[in-house]
Amino acid sequence: MADTDVAPPEVHHYNSIEEVPWDIQNYWAQRHRIFSQYDDGVWLTDDAWFGVTPEPVANKIAAHLAETAPAGRCILVDCFAGAGGNTIAFAKSGKWKRVYAIEKDPAVLQCAQHNAKIYGVDNKITWFEGDCFQILKNQLKDLAPYSVIFASPPWGGPGYRSDEVFNLRTMEPYSLETLYKEYSLFTPHMALYLPRTSNVKQLAKFVPEGRKAEVMHYCMDGHSKALCIFYGDLTVQQ
Repeated sequence: MADTDVAPPEVHHYNSIEEVPWDIQNYWAQRHRIFSQYDDGVWLTDDAWFGVTPEPVANKIAAHLAETAPAGRCILVDCFAGAGGNTIAFAKSGKWKRVYAIEKDPAVLQCAQHNAKIYGVDNKITWFEGDCFQILKNQLKDLAPYSVIFASPPWGGPGYRSDEVFNLRTMEPYSLETLYKEYSLFTPHMALYLPRTSNVKQLAKFVPEGRKAEVMHYCMDGHSKALCIFYGDLTVQQ
């Protein structure tokens, strides 16, 4: 059972707001929207709270990718698994023969593995610790013809909120160009989860001549939380 796991020191399950650092108290207040099964013992590092896709949004993205995957694409690679929000949604969707989840931070990876057990989908996921670009080139290279990539990369910290138009060329630590070029070596079929104010002209730069890419905003309470750009033959039915 998940509750037999031993959490490393930097991993927490907070039970009351008095335990929560001030800078994530707003996130903790939304804990059941981030993970509906939070009370079952969900683990997070303090930094991981900032990057988790809220569960209703993760479920919607998972449904869209299940709808749009080209024939023969039965593998989903989540390149920045974080604490497992999107990975769990992909595994729950029932679409994929296997979900491969990559996370660089070992403590956050432990959170994702533990949380997947809580949701009962850990047997559908293969986990990798390390750099996603290297893992795609090495351990997963043989799966490229069968794969779709999903990536929710770091956006460079909460400063993105103050930008009227978010510059994807200077996004840290990976620019849009870096992400697109690296992932294109593996598969043309990818969905990137990015700030809602992302520069659409910059997104369009990587759409091949004569082709199109869908941009979908994901909303909660009538407000856009983020957007996804779907490259390759991923056409969302609206």
